[in-house]
Order: sequence, then structure tokens, then C-alpha cells
Amino acid sequence: MKGLVFTEFMEMVEDVWSLDMVDAIILESKVASAGSYTSVGTYPHEEMVALVVALSKETQTPVPDLVRAFGNHLFGRFALAYPRFFEGIHDSFAFLSGIENIIHAEVRKLYPDADLPTFEVEASPSRLTLTYFSEHPFADLAHGLIEGCMKYFGETATLQRDTAPDSQGAQARFILVR
Repeated sequence: MKGLVFTEFMEMVEDVWSLDMVDAIILESKVASAGSYTSVGTYPHEEMVALVVALSKETQTPVPDLVRAFGNHLFGRFALAYPRFFEGIHDSFAFLSGIENIIHAEVRKLYPDADLPTFEVEASPSRLTLTYFSEHPFADLAHGLIEGCMKYFGETATLQRDTAPDSQGAQARFILVR
């Protein structure tokens, strides 16, 4: 998992809770990196899981809620950091329809070692279905990123999520309806 995700997570924890909370979850999680992340580094996804579990324990907030909140936060940060991805795009359906062929293609150019999920996209003017596949259990993160996208564009679509029962968060279907 790219270090950018870790550094943004730490920033969110500091902004929402405190720097002391960042220190507490690093100590609680006992991650091998000791919380020393760089945005261009690559780290095991298990470290993110351990950090979120530690934050859940400290805040008494369910892990899925924390990961979705982080996805919302992360989308806003991506929008600020990568404005070129938003040029000429005026709604979440258009943005999300290009997630695999535009956004992930560009990310792979910048970070060839990035371990990204994949999305199958089915789109019509009133309905968008995104089927998420990953090697890692981060469907809640994808959910939060989709919610963040909808907020960014002021979208009023409804969002439904169906998670495959045996996938442990590594596969989900997201359906947006206008």
C-alpha cells in the first residue's frame, strides 16, 4: 500500500483527534514501521489494518465507520492534490466511470508498484454500478471514497452497497442511482 495513504491517514487522525492519538495508535498497533511513513514508500496493508483497529479501540468507533470516514477524507485530499483528474468533469458519475481507465491508469504510471483494486463499471445516465475487487479488505475505504466523490460534486444520488458474503471486504458492488 502506498505511503501516501498512510500519511493521509495519520493527518486525518491528527486533525480529527490529536497528535497524541497518532502516537497512541502507533504504540497500540505495534506496526513494524513504527509509524514512520513517506508518501512515496510502500508498506504492508496489514499495517493500515492494525492502525485502524488501534484507532477503533481508542475511540470506541467501529472499524468500518473509521475506514469510510477516512475514504471521505482521502477523496478530498486527492481532489486538492490532483486537480488535473477533475478537469472537464462535472459530476460523480462521470468521474467514477473513469476510475479504472483514467485515474488508476495514471496512478500506475506514477507508481508502477502500486497495488490498486480494480473496478468493473456499468453506466447509464441514471445508474452507475461499480464492482470492486481487491487483494485487500478495503471495500469500506472504496465506499468512503465514493461518498467523498458524491459530496465533492454535490451529487444527490442514492448509494447502495452489496458485499460478497465470503469476501471479507475485498469485493463489493456499489450502485448509484439518480
